[in-house]
Amino acid sequence: MKYWRKPLDFDKVKIPHGEVLIIANRCKGCGFCVEYCPKDVLVLSEEFNAKGYHPPKAVKSGECVNCSLCEMICPDFAIFSVEAGAGEAAGTAEATHPSGAQASGAGAAEERRTALEG
Repeated sequence: MKYWRKPLDFDKVKIPHGEVLIIANRCKGCGFCVEYCPKDVLVLSEEFNAKGYHPPKAVKSGECVNCSLCEMICPDFAIFSVEAGAGEAAGTAEATHPSGAQASGAGAAEERRTALEG
């Protein structure tokens, strides 16, 4: 959405960025996360998961503002977001969770992945 003017402190405000992580095998393809994402970061994928549903995938991952709305609305706890850059500080590369989570980076994401496994 474009605005015709900017706030006076626009140069001082840091816009939060996040990264969406999806555990595809938990998803039942309800589409709540896709519908309620304020930045339209998610779409339902063409692939099937182990249950035969279409899990979401992130198509505009750079536009995520880490609002965690997808995380709050998911009835299956199959999706969550982490702050972008948390993994860069740890100096890690792309990773895939054994249960199907698509992730890049670690930091807070690694803590959540460990919690999901336990």
